[in-house]
This record gives sequence, C-alpha cells and structure tokens, in this order.
Amino acid sequence: MMLKNFKRDAKGFIFEGLTLASALIIIAILVVMLVVIIIGGKSMFNWEFLTTFPTDGMTKGGIFPAIYGTAILVIIMSIAAVPFGTITAIYLTEYAKENSFIARSIRFAVRTLAVIPSIIFGLFGLGFFIKFVGTEMDSVFLGGQLKWGQPNILWASLTMALLTLPVVIVSVEEALKTIPRELREASLALGATKWQTIRKVVLPGSMSGIMTGTILAVSRGAGEVAPILFTGAAYYLATLPGSLSDQFMVLGYHIYIMSTQSANVDQTLPIQFGTTLVLLILTFSLNIVAIILRYRIRRRRIV
Repeated sequence: MMLKNFKRDAKGFIFEGLTLASALIIIAILVVMLVVIIIGGKSMFNWEFLTTFPTDGMTKGGIFPAIYGTAILVIIMSIAAVPFGTITAIYLTEYAKENSFIARSIRFAVRTLAVIPSIIFGLFGLGFFIKFVGTEMDSVFLGGQLKWGQPNILWASLTMALLTLPVVIVSVEEALKTIPRELREASLALGATKWQTIRKVVLPGSMSGIMTGTILAVSRGAGEVAPILFTGAAYYLATLPGSLSDQFMVLGYHIYIMSTQSANVDQTLPIQFGTTLVLLILTFSLNIVAIILRYRIRRRRIV
C-alpha cells in the first residue's frame, strides 16, 4: 500500500514539475526575445527616430511614416471590423437558434476564416478589392482613370479587417455568453423588448470582455504583414498618405523589407531592432489598454 502511494505521489510530482518547467520555458523564451530586441534597438530609440523620415537609402533617419501608416491602418481596420463583428456576435448569441442552419453556417464560416493563412487574405484583397471593386469604381465614377484600382490604405485596411474579424466575433460572442440567462429573462418579464434587454442588460454587463477581445484582435492585426503585401504597403514614401487612395508605410512591412531586401542588411540592423521595439511597444500598449479598460469597467459595475 505504501509503495502504491509512493508511486502515485512520485507521478504527481513529476507531472507538476513538467508543467512548471513548460511554463518557465515559455517565460524564458519571451524574456530572451525581449532582451535581445531591447539591447539591439535601445540605441536607436529616441525622439528623432520616432519623428523623422528615413534618409540615405533607409540607413539613417527615423520611422515616422511607418508609425503614421500603422496608426491609420489600425484605425480604419477597427472601424470596419469591430462594429460588424460585434453585430454578428449579437445575432449569433441573442437572435439565432443554436442549431439553426444559419447559425451553423456562420460559425463554420468564422472557423474557416480563422484558419486561412494570412497571405490568402492578401491575395483575396488584391483580386476582390483592387481588381474588382476598385477597377469598377474607377470605370463608373472616374471614366477609367486609375485611382481606386491600385493598392492603397483603404483596401489594405479592409483586408486586415477580414483577417481580424473571426477573432472579434468569437471574443464578443464569448463575452455575451457570460451574462446569465436569468438576467435576460428578468428584463423581458418586466416588459422590456429584446433590443432593450440587449442594450441595457447584455451589452453593459459584457462590455469589459468585448473591449478586451476587440483590442487584442486589433493588436494582432497591427503586426501582420502578409495581408498588406499586395494591397497597399510601400517600402519607402517621401510623403505621408493624404487620402484613402494613397499607399502607405507600415512598421511590420518596414522590418520585413529592411531585413530581406536592404542593400546593406548589417548597416540597417540597428534600425531593424529599433523598429521592432517600437512595434512591440505598440502591441503591448494596446494589450495594456485592454487590461485597464476591463479593470475600470468591472470596478464601475461593482460600485
């Protein structure tokens, strides 16, 4: 009997050690990555680097156009993806029957979009937004003059919105499901309509989860490169984009090009690390904003 207990305790100890080791390995990998990037990019991280244009064949100067383009991309992507994804999640949770054909079809489409490689979204954006929608817009409204039928920041943002849409839908749907069914039934019993129940009970109660999920989805899209390769990103521009029909620079694509296509990769290595550090700070900032919003909304509900 004692031998059996010893073996059971030993197996439990080994399993606990393996799980702890796995967690520590993940943390160690993250720490090593951050240390390497910070050490490599700290020399370039200054106000001039953040606010000036690149010069001398991208070997000097700053990355302000890439920061500006990334910000515009994130804003337009959020405007396109978050409302549409939230409305879809509300329909799936509050209106559609769980096993209805429409609900199953939507969930199948969402799961399929979630596993499609990001480069496929870029090819879709090139074929649909640029070659079809943009070309037709030029033909109908501009008499064939080329404006929308070419890569630009609008088509890149919409392509990125499609990439992040499944994440938004799933995160919002899970947040809505955290609201107990009894609260909905109580609201309906008091005479509220379906929409009033959703607006006054369901959405306020799940707002922290909705905000967290959508911000995390947006932060993921901010670092993607493949969907915008063919739809609007440029290696270098002497001016900032002035309209939605202009191309733009973006941090992720800037890092990719400088590390693979630069005439002197070693000379631009500090700029690569500096740009990577800025991109990490951007994504971490979005994650921190999500945490703060969730905390403040939950605290307000408790008070």
